[in-house]
Amino acid sequence: MCEQPLVDYCRHRNEEDPSSSAAPYLSPMNLLVITLWHLKYYHSERYIATEFDLSRSTVNYFLWVVVDILHSCVYPEFISLPTDMANLTTVHGPEEYHKLIVDSTLIAIPQPGDSDERRSYYHAKSSTNYALKIQIACDFRHRIVHVSKCYKGSVHDITILRESGLLEHVNDSVQIIADKGYVGEDYVITPRKKPRGRNLTAEDKDFNRDINSARATIENINQRLETYGILGGIYGGAIDDFRKITKIAQVVSVYVT
Repeated sequence: MCEQPLVDYCRHRNEEDPSSSAAPYLSPMNLLVITLWHLKYYHSERYIATEFDLSRSTVNYFLWVVVDILHSCVYPEFISLPTDMANLTTVHGPEEYHKLIVDSTLIAIPQPGDSDERRSYYHAKSSTNYALKIQIACDFRHRIVHVSKCYKGSVHDITILRESGLLEHVNDSVQIIADKGYVGEDYVITPRKKPRGRNLTAEDKDFNRDINSARATIENINQRLETYGILGGIYGGAIDDFRKITKIAQVVSVYVT
C-alpha cells in the first residue's frame, strides 16, 4: 500500500544525492522498519543515527518523510467511519443503538517553561501534569474509526467532540457512549449520576454497568496506544507542532486497531 511512495522517495533521494551514505542500504523496507521501531520504542534520533552510522539530520528527515507517507497512504485506508452505521447491529446487550465509543487519551509532555503554557497544557492525570490530548472513537467491533486532531491538555473533552465532526453522524439510531466528561450533547450516552441525597436505583446501576462494560473497549485501545513509546512516554518533540503530533497519533492508531 505504501511501497511505491517509499520506492519513489528512495529513488528521488539517490538522484538528489548519489553520494549519500544512507543510499547503499536504507531501502524502502529499511526506512519503514526503522520508522515503526522509532514509534514503538521512541529511541532518540541521535541513538538511531549512531546505530545506523547516519547523521542526525538524515534520521530526522527520513523519519518524518515516512510518517507523512504512512499518514497519506495507510491511515485513510484503515481508519474511517463506517458508511452504514445506522444499519449495523451491535453485540452489546440492550444498547442496540450505540454505534461508537469515544474517549480522550493523553500524551505526556515535559513541564513548559512559560506560565501561560503551563496552564493551557495542564492535566492532572498526566504523569508529568502536562499533556497533549487526542480523542479516539471505536466501534463495537473494537476497531478504531476516528482519531481527532491534537489539542492542549486543558481543552475539555466535550469541546474536542464538538469540533471533531462526529456529532454530525449521530441520530436516533447512531449514538455515542462516553464517560461523564462528555455530558451535554444529545445522542451521547454517559453514566447516570448519583442524585443528591439519594442512591442510584437498581435500574441506574444496571445502566451504568452496561455503559462501563462498553467503555472497557476504548480503555483497552488507549492502553494499546500507550505501548507505543512515542505516545506512552514523555513526548520530546515540539509541543506546539499539533499537525505533526496528530499525524503520529493517527499513524500509530493503524497499528493497534
